[in-house]
Amino acid sequence: MPPKVHAWLESAKRNSGAWEVAPELGAFGRLWRVFMTARVTIASVLVVLQAFVYALGHTADRWSFAICIVYLCATLAVRLWGRPYPPGSTFDAQWLATVGVDIVTFSALNSLQSGGISYTPLFALPVLLSSVLGPILLAFGTAASVTLLLLADAWWNFLQVPGDLNARFLQAGLSGFGFFLVALLANQLALRLAREEQRAKTSQSAARMQVLVNELVVDALADGVLVVDVNGMVRSANPASRRLLATREAFHTTPFGLAAEAAWHPLAELMRRTFALKSPQEADISVEYPAHNARRLRVRTRLAASQSNTHESLCVMFLEDLREMEARVRTEKMAAMGRMSAAVAHEIRNPLAAISQANALLEEDLKDAGHLQLTTLVKQNAQRLNKIVEEVLDISRAQEQITTPQTTTLRLDDALVRIVADWAVQATASQRMHVTADSANTTVWFEAEHLRRLMINLLDNALRYASISAHAIEVSTEMMASGQVRLAVWSDGPPLEKTVQTHLFEPFFSSESRSSGLGLYICRELCERHGALISYQRALRTSIEGNEFFILFRPASQPLNPRTPSFETLVI
Repeated sequence: MPPKVHAWLESAKRNSGAWEVAPELGAFGRLWRVFMTARVTIASVLVVLQAFVYALGHTADRWSFAICIVYLCATLAVRLWGRPYPPGSTFDAQWLATVGVDIVTFSALNSLQSGGISYTPLFALPVLLSSVLGPILLAFGTAASVTLLLLADAWWNFLQVPGDLNARFLQAGLSGFGFFLVALLANQLALRLAREEQRAKTSQSAARMQVLVNELVVDALADGVLVVDVNGMVRSANPASRRLLATREAFHTTPFGLAAEAAWHPLAELMRRTFALKSPQEADISVEYPAHNARRLRVRTRLAASQSNTHESLCVMFLEDLREMEARVRTEKMAAMGRMSAAVAHEIRNPLAAISQANALLEEDLKDAGHLQLTTLVKQNAQRLNKIVEEVLDISRAQEQITTPQTTTLRLDDALVRIVADWAVQATASQRMHVTADSANTTVWFEAEHLRRLMINLLDNALRYASISAHAIEVSTEMMASGQVRLAVWSDGPPLEKTVQTHLFEPFFSSESRSSGLGLYICRELCERHGALISYQRALRTSIEGNEFFILFRPASQPLNPRTPSFETLVI
């Protein structure tokens, strides 16, 4: 039972009086109310019986009638205004206000009994009350009090009306023993009830915590999870499933039906098949919304069936975006290919250097123009192979360093002007170049050498497709309203095909037969390493449409986040 605290009818402050309202204590409070109601009921029955006896002309019982009325008022006051508190282990104020009143009242009625009426059975109420709601010491104390009063009443009756003293004492003793037995049994049952209640609360708390953990895990899953009943009503849906199934025009809160959207009918059909066959199902489906691109999903179902048929069965559906799955597979393949390519590049590097050196030595001894032309051809192709090897190794180095964010900064305008000027001299393209540095020389997160490699790749691409007119290539920087710095490389070349645009930044993809297809891929890797973004679009410059590659840099005033944000979060 609960430890000794305040009395049942005492407040948290002992000076506040006996009828202060206090918080109830679960099952204890409910039992307390039952006992208080029983006291009121017994008091009401006693008043009715005494009134009936008094009406029959037994005026000698008027004191009993008055005692019953007072007892009824006392029990009503406790029931209406009292609040349960665990009792102490001794006869405290709480005991006097409830159990003590019962014992005194029943003893008085037993002393004033007439017509052979015995009120002894009523003593079971205070004994049960103290046994169920109090500790064992208080229960035995109450039983002992009742027993002593019964023995005293037997002695008093013997003095008033001499008779068989042994029989009267035996009757009182047997009644007292019965009350002790009732006190013991009732107290043990109450203790068991308290233990069961505590165990139930502990189990309920653990179950709630487990449900909370399960909800957190399901909500954090990248795969969508739907819980559907046999009627096709979605009982639960995690955020990933809402993202996969709903558009801004079609968003539903649970519960909702799979038949609510025509695009979800394949899901409903798979659910019905799962319930019909009572086995897991798996299928690739397409969710098609009008005026929206179709979303391809891989759906796996599992049936949660009740073993005892006491609960309805539920179908759990796991949704995976096939595009994301294919992207992961593609990334893994690219990583494996990158490792293999790096190993091959290392193996090619040494024999390629030997070929280049041997060709240079051979060229020194040759005089024939035809032979010199052959050595020049060997030299050019060796240089081309060496460039491919360096690009492959650059990819490997960039992938190894991509997880370590760089903390180097540079002034973008100054660095850009130097890089473009050097490149224009080497490529003899100064007449076709135009540079506009308008970012207030903002400091950005980027390494100078990596910016050089990035710009050379973009400028080489621009020069390859640009015309020979003045201002055919334009390089510009500007500050964006979002705080990012924008760098653009524009050329007046023809538009790229849609298929080429789709795979622009993938490795080993190129529309040129003599290109390795690694330049733009390296540019993207370098940008992601420094928290920058690179993309392509068609843009107008001086009324001429051309190809534009642009980069959004993170200023040094903003913290460098190694996870690159998406273009949807930035103003372009």
